Amino acid sequence: MSADKGSEMSATGPAETAEVAAAGARGKHDPEVALTTLPSGLRIVSQRMEHAATVSLGIWIGSGSRDELPHEHGLAHLLEHMAFKGTARRSARQIAEEIESVGGDLNAATSVEYTCYTARVLAEDLSLAVDILADILTAPALTEEELKREKGVILQEIGAVQDTPDDLVYDRFLQAAFPDQPLGRPILGTPKTVKSFTPDAIRAYLSRNYHAGNMVLAASGAVDHAELVKLAEAHLAALPPGPAAPPPREDGRYLGGEARVGSDEEQVHLVLGFPGRPFKDGVHYPMQIFASVLGGGLSSRLFQEVREQRGLAYAIDAFHWPFSDCGVFGIGAGTAPEDVGELIEVALACLRQAAEDTTEVEVARARAQMKVGLLASLESPGGKLEQMARQVLLFGRAIPREELAARLDAVTLEDVRAAGRSLLGHQPTVAAVGPLQGLPTAKRLQHAARPAD
Repeated sequence: MSADKGSEMSATGPAETAEVAAAGARGKHDPEVALTTLPSGLRIVSQRMEHAATVSLGIWIGSGSRDELPHEHGLAHLLEHMAFKGTARRSARQIAEEIESVGGDLNAATSVEYTCYTARVLAEDLSLAVDILADILTAPALTEEELKREKGVILQEIGAVQDTPDDLVYDRFLQAAFPDQPLGRPILGTPKTVKSFTPDAIRAYLSRNYHAGNMVLAASGAVDHAELVKLAEAHLAALPPGPAAPPPREDGRYLGGEARVGSDEEQVHLVLGFPGRPFKDGVHYPMQIFASVLGGGLSSRLFQEVREQRGLAYAIDAFHWPFSDCGVFGIGAGTAPEDVGELIEVALACLRQAAEDTTEVEVARARAQMKVGLLASLESPGGKLEQMARQVLLFGRAIPREELAARLDAVTLEDVRAAGRSLLGHQPTVAAVGPLQGLPTAKRLQHAARPAD
């Protein structure tokens, strides 16, 4: 149970980039994947893997932290926790004991744009897993006693982030890139907002967002699709169909800015950012390949120049985080306080240079890395599960791997260079945690981020 930055906000995770960048609902549904839509609007998607003895399954909801109203900041994540704290039929202990008695496990994660509840069990225990997942989502008890206890847990979680600078800097980065917007708010909320939540507030969010038309039940591994559909009809019939259209989201607007958190850490944890692209934008693939060329592996330009040639950082990477309507590109690193100015200068120089002279060899290498990552993720039930669920939520279909590969292959060298050039000239975002005396001013950073003359 966590605030999830791994799936929607991974660095250059190749499995994610190939999966999420398909250009919308047009195209064929993956013939290896079964998809059924119930009259309520609930979509059920599955793929059988003949070699598997277990089933990975879950329910994905197309709502996350950016779907909270201003007074609900942190509530999506709190609801994810509270779902496991008892239902009309089961106590929190009974939920844990029932699933673990068959060797299974439960988990959940809250993201910016979705929330998921997952389980893994043996094939013969699929019915129990669906029953438990349905129970926690359709009939959570939401008692005052459990709510008080879970608020304390989340306050500890918030404190842990504050004590972990390499996590905190990414929270501050999004806040600076998207100031005063739901997209920029930390998923966990704040101590003040978390303390304010009541069972009625949770129920209001639940009724607004947790409805059949906004959900996908997905399973992969040793699963029979017809059986899964019958289980959904039996256990998820209580889901309301929901409105004809989902509640509107506030558009994400990259503005750029800075967040500086001074501390006595030994290193400065730093993220530099620029506006990126959304899932459904045709420039998404080139942008992701550019991120890989710039800072996606040991052969990337940033790693070779910053780590291998200059020794300015142990690790440095470039990433592109796409959302449904916008995105953000960034460079993340940790360095000694006395080296922070040089690291920024070198990193921006690498970015400018890559935007002008990225080579065919570099593009081919990045493309190959993305393809291997994609195929590797599809070989595990868990990886296939998440891919199917997110694709159906986003695009209404599971996208064949051949189509994903074709979209990667269609990216040209000039596409990648153009993606890099599009980053320059914008207001940069800088977030830093640590000793900040060597950090350049915002004005200097903006000047350094201009295109080369």
